[in-house]
Amino acid sequence: MSWLDKVRNTIPFIARRETPDNLWHKCAGCGQMLFVKEYEENQSVCPKCDHHGRIGPDERFDALFDGGLYTLLPMPPVREDPLKFRDQKRYVDRIKAARTATGEQDALVNARGAIEGKQAVVGVQDFAFMGGSMGLGVGAAFVAGAEAAVAARCPYIIFTAAGGARMQEGILSLMQMPKTTVAIARLREAGLPYIVVMTDPTTGGVTASYAMLGDVQLAEPGALIGFAGQRVIEQTIREKLPEGFQRAEYLLDHGMLDMVVHRHRLRETLATLIDYLCPERASA
Repeated sequence: MSWLDKVRNTIPFIARRETPDNLWHKCAGCGQMLFVKEYEENQSVCPKCDHHGRIGPDERFDALFDGGLYTLLPMPPVREDPLKFRDQKRYVDRIKAARTATGEQDALVNARGAIEGKQAVVGVQDFAFMGGSMGLGVGAAFVAGAEAAVAARCPYIIFTAAGGARMQEGILSLMQMPKTTVAIARLREAGLPYIVVMTDPTTGGVTASYAMLGDVQLAEPGALIGFAGQRVIEQTIREKLPEGFQRAEYLLDHGMLDMVVHRHRLRETLATLIDYLCPERASA
């Protein structure tokens, strides 16, 4: 404690001013302290270093759809604890905690609206909900989103953010990989585009299934994208991986992505893609 602090503490009439915990945000990229209000108004992109922070479905939909107007699609009902799984906590308790923290039913939320006047169904994975993990709920929501797009004759756009399959659902979570692949095939049979926007992080079984099956593959700058973790790969091949390995820019340079798009330009980019891929159905 400094001399000034000691003096201040001994003077009773000087009130201590408390700073609210939610007033500042520390950028994960450059470490700068940012006003939360300004940071959120900038779509959670750091104005100093351009680091793209993680955002949830509400923020994504508000920024993407015209006027922030959209209709949420209902979440299909699924068995919530098919294996009666328990580790340090019961699985049902983990689900309840995630729902309380995020306000969502599961890690994937679908909505329908217009993007610069062009109709689309958009799915957003919320990494805050159990790491965006893919289980029965996410698989059912993905299929529901694809079917809604087929019914509306419009594109299905998915924003991925996941740590992979949900371990508490075992083999049932892995079964969502072929399930979602079949849903994508139905979109293609209907002649409708399936567009993927990979955000930080997109890993595991999600990367191995619907995240890499888009007609067009986009990613946000700096997004971590991969299947196995970098440390696991290095231990397996006994080699040091290149700088920036598994980041969006590296994957773009090596042909695994079509574009890396800044969050501020995503809306106009997606509208242009819809124009190119289904011009006869682009208008509302």
